[in-house]
Amino acid sequence: MSKKHLDKVISLCKRKGFVFPNSEIYGGLKASYDYGPLGVDLKKSISEKWWEEMTRHSNIVGLDSSIMVHPDVWEASGHVANFNDPMTDNKDNKKRYRVDDLLSQQKTKVIDDLCRQMSIQNNNDSDTLDRISTILLTQSDKFSNALESAGVIDPFSGNIGKWTAATQFNLMFKTNAGPSEKTGKSIYLRPETAQGIYINYLLVQNSMRLKVPFGIAQIGKAFRNEIVARNFIFRTREFEQMEMQYFVHPSEDEQSMSFWKEKRIDFYTSELGISQDNLKFHQHSEDALAHYAKDAFDIEYNFPFGWGEVEGIHNRTDFDLKEHEKLSGKNMMYFDQVKNEKYHPFIIETSTGLNRLFLMVLCEAYFEDEVNKRTVLKLPFDLAPNKAVICPLLKKDGLPEKAQNIFGMVNSEHKCLYDEQGSIGKRYYRQDEAGTAFGITIDHETLENDTVTIRERDSMKQQRVSCDKILQFISDNKI
Repeated sequence: MSKKHLDKVISLCKRKGFVFPNSEIYGGLKASYDYGPLGVDLKKSISEKWWEEMTRHSNIVGLDSSIMVHPDVWEASGHVANFNDPMTDNKDNKKRYRVDDLLSQQKTKVIDDLCRQMSIQNNNDSDTLDRISTILLTQSDKFSNALESAGVIDPFSGNIGKWTAATQFNLMFKTNAGPSEKTGKSIYLRPETAQGIYINYLLVQNSMRLKVPFGIAQIGKAFRNEIVARNFIFRTREFEQMEMQYFVHPSEDEQSMSFWKEKRIDFYTSELGISQDNLKFHQHSEDALAHYAKDAFDIEYNFPFGWGEVEGIHNRTDFDLKEHEKLSGKNMMYFDQVKNEKYHPFIIETSTGLNRLFLMVLCEAYFEDEVNKRTVLKLPFDLAPNKAVICPLLKKDGLPEKAQNIFGMVNSEHKCLYDEQGSIGKRYYRQDEAGTAFGITIDHETLENDTVTIRERDSMKQQRVSCDKILQFISDNKI
């Protein structure tokens, strides 16, 4: 799928009610989106599948922690000191860019030149861009003109930019709790949901009588003040995270890491209908690991704009628990009564963004049927916002009344909609675009022998089915 196709997906999202630009009547708010009627249903279906997948394990439970927590939580986690991105400004047009994002839009010869200047190897991956960004930041005096000398292009103007030295930009949104800024205490909107799990893990463990290994799952809003938010809903400042933190004995961390890598990739193919060819693992190089990580893998999807991370699987060791223990003064050790052993569990993290999974599912499902001149969203049945559309062939002769009866029956089992506007072909094509799995048409033959025509979205195959067999047909043929 090309960049052009991503524009078509964006257009479809607005036209069919999946995603709308935020505050459009006021000119819009950059990198902020609202989810329409079909978008809400699709998002809910994806999150429910994730939740069911995680909590079906007897040793994984749920949590809903607060968006705002004590500010010391972010000191202990390292977010205040380390949750930064290097940024640079174009002196000519004042456009600001995250350095690694700017570099990702450059030609190979530009990256090769920067690697040569810094005496590092170009591995043609995101870790290389991260290394260049770090060097530009930590050795800004030595490489203050590196971007210009390498001929880094401004994506906005298309010209070689005059770039400022790289500087740090903290990604957390800061606000104040209290009656005024002067008397209130500075707090942050959470940039991740994981810390709410860590500070509650012993309370969860004790109340649920859990034994290591065990996991805590959570879905919730997170906020990051991204320097540049781009590629539609792939990178936004407000998003929903779905995380599961798995607490294991330190000696079992690598085994658990392998287990969750396999489980997570299987979720995408078996539950979300993603082709294995469009998925891959990317392991972070040792010098590109986060400050808390012993090992880290990203699951990447082949988006129209290139490979992009949809989930991180990290071995966070016992870093977070020890840091919270150090700053809070509270004992964060787990006690194994059987082995009479105390220790800080290692944490295997699986973290994904619901917004990115939403975009991935749409990109995977989008299909232009050139033979039949239609656009189809080939969504898996379980994810489709509407499972069927009920269509009386005409608005007379008792067909609408019969169609309403059938609508009531089908809608009691599967969410569907009723449509009597326009030709039957136009109605089918409208619903193909929205991902609706089946079209059920009520015609004069229905009144004669109590049968309907059921049309399948992807193949366009049509069959006559007895009215009392409609639900069974859907169950047997759902995609």
